[in-house]
Amino acid sequence: MVEGFAKEAMAEIANFIFKAINVISEEEKNKMTEELVDAYRRGARILVMGAGRSGLVGKAFAMRLLHIGFQVYVLGETIVPRIREGDLVVAISGSGRTRLIVTAAEAAKMVGAKVIAITTYPDSPLGKIADIIVRVPGRTKIAKEEDYFTRQILGIHEPLAPLGTLFEDTTMVFLDGIVVELMKKLGKTEEDLKNEHANIEL
Repeated sequence: MVEGFAKEAMAEIANFIFKAINVISEEEKNKMTEELVDAYRRGARILVMGAGRSGLVGKAFAMRLLHIGFQVYVLGETIVPRIREGDLVVAISGSGRTRLIVTAAEAAKMVGAKVIAITTYPDSPLGKIADIIVRVPGRTKIAKEEDYFTRQILGIHEPLAPLGTLFEDTTMVFLDGIVVELMKKLGKTEEDLKNEHANIEL
């Protein structure tokens, strides 16, 4: 029955994310966290970037960074200041090939900012630019035969989650985990986050 597909897809996505927990490198995660903590303490600017649904995941992450007290901006928004030497860019692209994100990351590197790439493909154009890579598994929009990393986790079958859903959902949960780690390292509480939460909303 059609009604069962939604539950089945939800279970598959949740199962994939659960397995991804043990696939994402602790070393890569630690490097990302250390860079963010250092940027916070130096008062450096953070620019989060991603296209399409990856961009929406990036916006959610940026909002939490704001609540923690970071100077954070999202590429494509109206209010984005000049990125300078010593600032930090978090670039999200499952394929690592999204032209807009690769070009923006190159521009950030040219002015001396550091780039953290969250991607499934470390050898991609974005991965080659980045100072730090966090490899997040997930089926991407690129050709199926290149999705070997995901196929190892799911088994060889056609996943129910279309296009980049597995990467985007896994990245969302991973970044929420990073937020909790940042809170612990910076001594932030939920009350601190509430105090920074918007009090005028649409």
